[in-house]
Amino acid sequence: MKNNPATIKDIARKLNLSVTTISKALRGMPDISVPTRQLIVETARQMDYQPNPIAQSLVKNQTHNIGVIIPSFTIPFYASAISGIQQTAAEAGYNIMVCQSNESVATEITYTQLLLNNRVDGLIVSLSRETTSFDHFAPLIRRSIPLVFFNRVSEEMPVSKVVVDDYQGAYRAVSYLIERGCRRIAHIAGPENLLLSQQRLKGYVDAMREAGLSVPDEYIRHGDLTIANGAFITSELLTDVNPPDAVFAVCDSAAFGALQAAKSRELNIPSDLALVGFTDEPVAAIVEPALTTVAQPIFDIGQVAAKLFLDQIRLGESYTPTTHVLETRLVVRQSTP
Repeated sequence: MKNNPATIKDIARKLNLSVTTISKALRGMPDISVPTRQLIVETARQMDYQPNPIAQSLVKNQTHNIGVIIPSFTIPFYASAISGIQQTAAEAGYNIMVCQSNESVATEITYTQLLLNNRVDGLIVSLSRETTSFDHFAPLIRRSIPLVFFNRVSEEMPVSKVVVDDYQGAYRAVSYLIERGCRRIAHIAGPENLLLSQQRLKGYVDAMREAGLSVPDEYIRHGDLTIANGAFITSELLTDVNPPDAVFAVCDSAAFGALQAAKSRELNIPSDLALVGFTDEPVAAIVEPALTTVAQPIFDIGQVAAKLFLDQIRLGESYTPTTHVLETRLVVRQSTP
């Protein structure tokens, strides 16, 4: 037969003390003497007493659970970012509950409501590539529920955000290609609605124009951030009358697709086609040739997102949303001259 877990009332009955005294001792309240507290804690241990987290959350109006929504578990970026979130949250006594939207705004809406129904203390979110409306986050703002966006963010929402300097990272990458002699540089861009896609595209265009290079419309192709789409776009680019001599991709996955397409045509990389990605996924260093890419401090992004969340918990309604912009760095490998 399954034994019922010990309760505070059971401990009080065993020690012939009041429930209030037991509760205060287990919460470390200073008005309980040290000998009495030690006796109560040891008795609780012997009776295998475990606090009821649901009851505690009802009293404190906090569950110490943070909901995290990411676009996909298959994107390596988010494994590292979640590790950063989890480490910082755990140090503060919080747990995280992670859901993936699978790049679907409908699923993102569903999990936003599901996590709130499960009484998480707030959300840390990276938007799906489909998300263009943010109405499903409005109730959090109205109710002062902590909300932090990271990586894929919206400028429309008055919430804290953690991003990298996408513009400068792209500008530096394209400038490097130009310095190495590339002139016909194409860009595999991301979904037009994503802010990071917009900023990386702007960095590309500005670097090209400031170098006096033309940017033909056909050299800018918007994709869906996947390997397959990167390969498809690159295959199309290489069939142009005036094919590019370099490709700057919005992310490493698109760059890996470009690499596949170039290899299928038996092109030499980088002499026939130079490639630069953005993220510095672990695979970037081991593909052949190794990929030059813009590295993001992914673990730090997760940590900063969690810190901003905890700041909002601590400060409550006096908290002012802020945007943290972290720096990138260009990692030069064998895919560029």
